Amino acid sequence: MDTQNQAIKNLTKTWPFIKEECLSVLGSELHYQAMIYHCLREYGQVPKDQIGMNVKMWIDNPVSALFKKLDKQKQEDYQGGFEPIPDIVLFSSSIHGDWRRRNRENTLKHMLLVIEVKASERESSRLRPGEIIDDIKKLAAHREEVIALDSNFYPVMMIIDSAPDINERMTEQALLKAKGMAESLNVGFLYASPENDIFLLQK
Repeated sequence: MDTQNQAIKNLTKTWPFIKEECLSVLGSELHYQAMIYHCLREYGQVPKDQIGMNVKMWIDNPVSALFKKLDKQKQEDYQGGFEPIPDIVLFSSSIHGDWRRRNRENTLKHMLLVIEVKASERESSRLRPGEIIDDIKKLAAHREEVIALDSNFYPVMMIIDSAPDINERMTEQALLKAKGMAESLNVGFLYASPENDIFLLQK
C-alpha cells in the first residue's frame, strides 16, 4: 500500500465491517478507535507496519491559518509549532514501521490517509456540529501543512453514532451541516448509526 488510492480502497472495503462491529457494542470513543484499527488490519489487510493509532507528530512553524492561530494560543515559551495527534493513520511502506515523534519528518511525509473518530458516548447529550466541524477544519489544515512539505494525504472524518436513544444521536440538521463542511474542504465524511449510513470519499 503506497498510494492514496490504495489506502482509500482499503478503507472502502473495510467500512461495512467497521459499521457492523462498532454498532454491535456500546463503548467509548477510544474503544471504537481500537475496533476500527482491528477492522483495517483484519478486513482491509493493512500491514501492521503501515497503520498507527494516536500518532504524535510535530509541525515546526505552521503555515496554515488555523494551526498558526492555535499555536499563538499557547504560552509564549511553547509557541513555534503545533502537535496534531490523529486517531488513525495509514502510511506508505516507506515509513518502515517508525512513526515516533522523533521521526517527525518521515511521519508527516509518508502519511496516506488520516482518520479522526467521534462517537456518541455521552450521557444525556449528543454530538454537536461545532465539534465535528472543528475536527474537519483541523484535518484540512493538517493536509495544508503536509502539502507545504511537498507531500499529501487524504483526511477522513468518521462518526460512530451508536447511541440506542435517538435523542442522544446527531440531529439531521447537525449531520447535514457537518457533511456540508466536509464536502467544501474535500474531507472524507463517514457516518454510521443504527438507521443511517453516509459514505462520502472524494478526490
